[in-house]
Order: sequence, then C-alpha cells, then structure tokens
Amino acid sequence: MSATMTPNVNTPGDFQAKDYKSDLKPIWCPGCGDYSVVQGIYRALAAIGRPPHEIAFISGIGCSSRIPGYTTAYGFNTVHGRALPIAQGIKLANPDLLVLAAGGDGDGFSIGGGHIAHLIRRNIDITYIVMDNQIYGLTKGQLSPTSQKGRTTCTSPHGSLENPVNPLLYVLAYGAGFVAQASPTDLVGMAAIIEEAIRYPGFAFVNIQSPCVTYGEEAQQIKGLKAISETLESLGHDPSDRLAAMNLAQNYGTKLNLGVFYRNPEPAPTYDGLVRERQAQLSQGAPSKERILDLFIKK
Repeated sequence: MSATMTPNVNTPGDFQAKDYKSDLKPIWCPGCGDYSVVQGIYRALAAIGRPPHEIAFISGIGCSSRIPGYTTAYGFNTVHGRALPIAQGIKLANPDLLVLAAGGDGDGFSIGGGHIAHLIRRNIDITYIVMDNQIYGLTKGQLSPTSQKGRTTCTSPHGSLENPVNPLLYVLAYGAGFVAQASPTDLVGMAAIIEEAIRYPGFAFVNIQSPCVTYGEEAQQIKGLKAISETLESLGHDPSDRLAAMNLAQNYGTKLNLGVFYRNPEPAPTYDGLVRERQAQLSQGAPSKERILDLFIKK
C-alpha cells in the first residue's frame, strides 16, 4: 500500500491459508520447489488477512507462472515476460488492490528484463516473486539468464560461455526498496519473507531459489541448497545497509543467503500514491460531474 493511502483494515485470523487455495490441482513435476512456494504464499496471505477478492495475482509464462491459478485471488496469466506491465496497469487503475506478480528467472530477467527497472524507479506498490531455478524448465531445459557459466544444457551442449545475471544485484542496483531471498528448504522463513515483502510500502522483490527436479543440476536440488544455505540474520547483516546488501548479493551462485538483503528504512512515496495526490490536487475547484453534463447538454 502507498504511504498516502488508508489501508484496508483486516483482522488477522479472519482468513486461513486454505482460503487462498483454489480447486485447481497443480501439475508441476513431483518434488518441484514451487509446491512449497505456493504454500508459503498461502500462509503469507493468511497472515496479511486481505480477502481473496481484494488481491490481484499476475504472472507471465512458465512453470512458476501457473501459481495465480492455484489461488483464489483474481489472476491474470499474461504472455511471456509481460507480467509487470500488466500488474502496474492494474495497480494504477485500482490502487486499493493488493497486487502480486510472479514468474521465473527467464520470464523476469530475460524476456521481461527491461520492465523491472521501470517498475523499481516508479516504486509502484507491487510484490514481485521470482522462482529462480536457473533453467527454462517448462520448455525442457534450455539455458536461462541465471544459469551458471559452463552449464551444459540442450542449448549449450558444450557448456555456457555467458556470465549469469545476478537477480539480487540487478534489483539493488536499480534502487529497489525491499530485496530478499528465500528457499523452499525453509517454508516458515519463506512465508515470513513473503509476508514482509507484501507489507512493505512500495516495490518489493523476493528471489526464491526453487529447484527444478527434472532439468536442474544436482547441486540445485533441496539437498544441495541446504548445504550452501546461510541466513543473513546469522551473519549479523543490517538490512538497512544497501552497500552491505550489495556485497552479500555477490554470493549469488556460490552461497544461498536467506533473508532480507535490503529494506529501505525510509520508504519513498509510491507512484500510485503520488498519482492519487495529483488527482486530488487537480480536482480541487473543478466543476462537478453534474455541472459538466449540464454544460455539455447546453452546447
């Protein structure tokens, strides 16, 4: 929600996690990390307490982008890489909605990579959840923008020559106010991070290392992720320190740091809030709708 809006008041406990679960059965591969992610989202939404009809969940294309269909919120499965423009439009048209966007690393940082920068600079109050498995899983295991250099796939049979995109550094460099990373290896912690991201008044980004059990490498499966996991809290990290967050973000690909990398202690005004303020200013002294209609009829 924006700093200029009056938040909808809901009593925690009015809704349970099951209230956000749709009747649609997930069709992910058995053992996919996204099963845990959607459970974390259910828990976070229950903690927030907004009724499903006040939530819009937007996604692109890919395995992870199926998630809106597994919730009881309003959902929009857009085209590949276009979740964020649609989400922005919805938020600006109806700022009272709680707007979430979801997608994979390919959807967010390759095909749709140009959209994140502009969402961040506008600071629109949207929570963006990326399920990062470092592969294009839905289309059978091609190289993705976050795949590690040297990775062998069907599109890089001799090993990738490209350096991977670092999603955490990417959004931090553009000035995102809330940046965190979670993992299905810690469902409770992941749900808490998603909840905190939703509560942040502005753009919030959560990168979730969600293993692809079919095309992912062994090191990226649950066992491998647990071996390199380390909470930021245990490191004594101060999430108000952007430079420290950027230093820790460079561990991407070698360590799995879990928690809030950066939370702006003084959140900037949101674009959706500023639009409302401008509308209120411009409407002062303007003729009423009835007066405008009268003038129109007389002409």
